[in-house]
Parts: sequence; C-alpha cells; structure tokens
Amino acid sequence: MAKKGTILVCDDEEIMRDVLETILSGAGYKVDLAKTGEEAVQAYENKNYDVVLMDVSMPGISGLTALEQIIGIDEDAVILMITAYATFETAISAWEKGAEGIIRKPFQNEQILALVARGIKKRRNEEERVNLRQAMARSVNRESIVVHSQKMEDVFRLVERVAPARSTVLVTGESGTGKELVAKAIHEASLRADKPFVVVNCTNIPSDLLESELFGHTKGAFTGAISAKKGLFEVADGGTIFLDEIGDLRPETQVRLLRVIQEREFTPVGETTPVKVDVRIIAATNVDLKEAVKNGMFREDLYYRLSVVPIELPPLRERREGILPLTQFFIRKYNLENNSNISEQVSPEVLSLLENYYYPGNVRELENIIERAVVIATSDEITVDCLRPEVRDPKLAREMIHEGEGASDEIDISRGVNFYDEVRKFEVDLIRRALDQTGGHQSRAARLLGMNATTLNSKIKSYNLFPEN
Repeated sequence: MAKKGTILVCDDEEIMRDVLETILSGAGYKVDLAKTGEEAVQAYENKNYDVVLMDVSMPGISGLTALEQIIGIDEDAVILMITAYATFETAISAWEKGAEGIIRKPFQNEQILALVARGIKKRRNEEERVNLRQAMARSVNRESIVVHSQKMEDVFRLVERVAPARSTVLVTGESGTGKELVAKAIHEASLRADKPFVVVNCTNIPSDLLESELFGHTKGAFTGAISAKKGLFEVADGGTIFLDEIGDLRPETQVRLLRVIQEREFTPVGETTPVKVDVRIIAATNVDLKEAVKNGMFREDLYYRLSVVPIELPPLRERREGILPLTQFFIRKYNLENNSNISEQVSPEVLSLLENYYYPGNVRELENIIERAVVIATSDEITVDCLRPEVRDPKLAREMIHEGEGASDEIDISRGVNFYDEVRKFEVDLIRRALDQTGGHQSRAARLLGMNATTLNSKIKSYNLFPEN
C-alpha cells in the first residue's frame, strides 16, 4: 500500500508503540518509533514528520516539554498528545504549547485514524501555503525582459500572480513580442523552477512527426522507428512544457493534447499502456484562436482548457515608452558579445527614428536593428547612418507598405513607419481600408492588419470608426 504520510509515535510503553504502529501502518502510513521525549526531539531534528503522536507522561523529559522543543524546531508541527489522565489543566497546557489535540486512553482505532487524517490534511494545507508564499516572494526574472511600460507592468503583475499555480496559460500576441520569454518567466517563478522547461515549436516539427515528438514512440511503431523514444511531455515531467504556435496543431493531435490536460496521461505511439505525467502547459499563438474555433480549425473544448489564464502581449508600437530602455538593454548585450564599447546614451535624432518606426517584427526586430548598429558603428555611439534604411527614411517605409498592392486586392499593412503627429491619421486610414475590404468583418480585418481582434475593436471605438451595416 502506498504511504500516505509519515508519523512519529513516541510512548515509553512498548505495547502502546506496537498497537499504534499496527493501526497506522495498516492504514498506509510510514511509522517511526521513539521511546522517550529526547528520542522524539532528536528524530524530529533529523526529519520533519506529518504528524507526531506523543505520550504526555514519560521518563526523562515529559511529553509536554518534548512538544515545546519540537514546536521550536518546526512551528507548523502537528502533534497529538496521548494521556491516560486527561484533565482540563493538561488539555489547556498542551494547547497553549501548540498541540493539535488530546487523545485519552483507552482510545478507539477509528478515533486515532480520524485525528491523524485531519492532522495530515492540515499539514498539507500549511505546506501549500508555505510553498505559495515562497513562490510569490520570488521575483519574476525581469532582466530577460525589459518592462518599462505600463502595459508590460500589467502583464508582469499577472505573471507574478499565476506563476505559483498549476493552471494552463495561453500567451497571445504578434510574432516577436516575447511570448517565449514570458513563458520562461512564469516557469522560473513557479515551484517547478528546478524542473525542465521544454520548448516545442508546433510549426517547425513536421505534422506527421509531431505526435511522436510530443508523446514518444515504441521501437517499430512506424517506419524509421528503430528504437523507442521518450516524448517531450515525459521529458518535461514535473516541469513546464511550452507549446509555441499552438494554432498549427492538426485536429488529431488536438484531441490527444486535450486528453493530456484532462487525464494527465498520454499513450506513446505504438504503445497501449498510458504514461502518467505532471506537466504544466503554457501555450502561445499569434493567431486568433476564437476565430479558428468559429472556422472549425481549432477545438473549442481545447481552447477553453488552454486559456484558463490568458495573457496578451501588446505589440511594440503600442508601448513606445519601452523602446529606449529596450535599446539600452540590447546595446549592453551586444557590447558584451562583440567586445565593443558603444555608448548607451542614444542621440535625440536616433531615438526619434527608433521611437517612430512601426516594428512589424516587434521586439525581435528592434533587437536586430540594434545588433546591426552596434556591429557597424564606426565611433563610440550609434549614429543615424547605423540604422537600417527603412528606419531612417519614412518614405521608404511607406513604399514598403504599399509594395505589391497592384498585384493583390489585400493591403500588406504589416510593415510601416510613423511619426507621432501622423500616427492617428495613418492608422485610421489603414483600419478604414481593411474594414472596407472585409465588408466590415472585424476579425478578418484584424488578421489583415496583423493585430488581435480585441486590439482592433478598441481602436475602432477609440477612433469612432464604426462600419456601416
């Protein structure tokens, strides 16, 4: 029988120790024995127990003294005192010293088991509270992600709240907004931080191999399976698995993933016996999964299982106050990598261009821009000439926006550049054109614009751009 908890029994009478050991071992508990209060304290110094059963009257130090000393070792210790002479004064003294309860001899077996089970439950609840406090006390690793904007501060407050939980998290946002970094920050601030963090890009793995990669396979399960292979879910056991581009999962894989979430088990390809796992799932996508559900491309039940805690990352163009600290962060990073000494002080001209670029590639694109600038800089600072042509020249960027329009009815508006005094007019024009092309269908217009439907809806309300019915 599986052990349900560890119990320390302390009584100077051998027959009483044997009786309690028989009762508790038969119920599935691991039992250690002590003959004196001194032995009990020494045992607890070496190993914390879930529950202690302690006789009040023993030679040497009394049970009440041993109770005090154990509470001094572990203030959350659960101790049940046993006595043949239970008086009001004894009970009060034991409770004042921290006892969980008093058991009077002779006792019923059911009474012992009920009190121990209650003590175990209390111990487990207290351990969970301690673990939660420890997890919440950990600071999410913000060094890997520069947060200097109100929108990102809101994101990280949510990250700090959800990190200690086991619930699945769905991170959404455009490509390059830092979804994997957020997933890793959640993992590192969780109780699973010392366990594996496994990253799976559902797009990069061929669809016919994805199930084998996720769930593993037996030898000979399919052509080329020359040996058994452990799946990534099993590799991540006890830790976190990050499923990037979850919207690309094919329907049959979606069914199997749903089972893993619901049953916490999976069956390797070619196997019949399921494998139990304890894995937290964090998924990410840059597509509108709600729209994919409507179109029958994504299972509705899986969507709701994944999005227990949704976290939406805003694009860089919506948090421009973070561009300067991000720029300085990347300058430091690539100074180290290239053994260079480019100043982190950015000139007003360079900063103006950086802050007004549209960033279709978001933070990843800004990093690329700064890495290039650090490498090609001919002085100790980044100058305008170090920036990419489309960052330096608004006209060139606008040409890139409209490039190919004659060959397609759809507007390529995923690229562009704006100055603050042009943002509203430019964005309003793009949104109107996208709505016109889609007949006012906001979800389709959002895909055309490369933004989330909720973001587009808020912009439509902000600019009073209500499409005609």
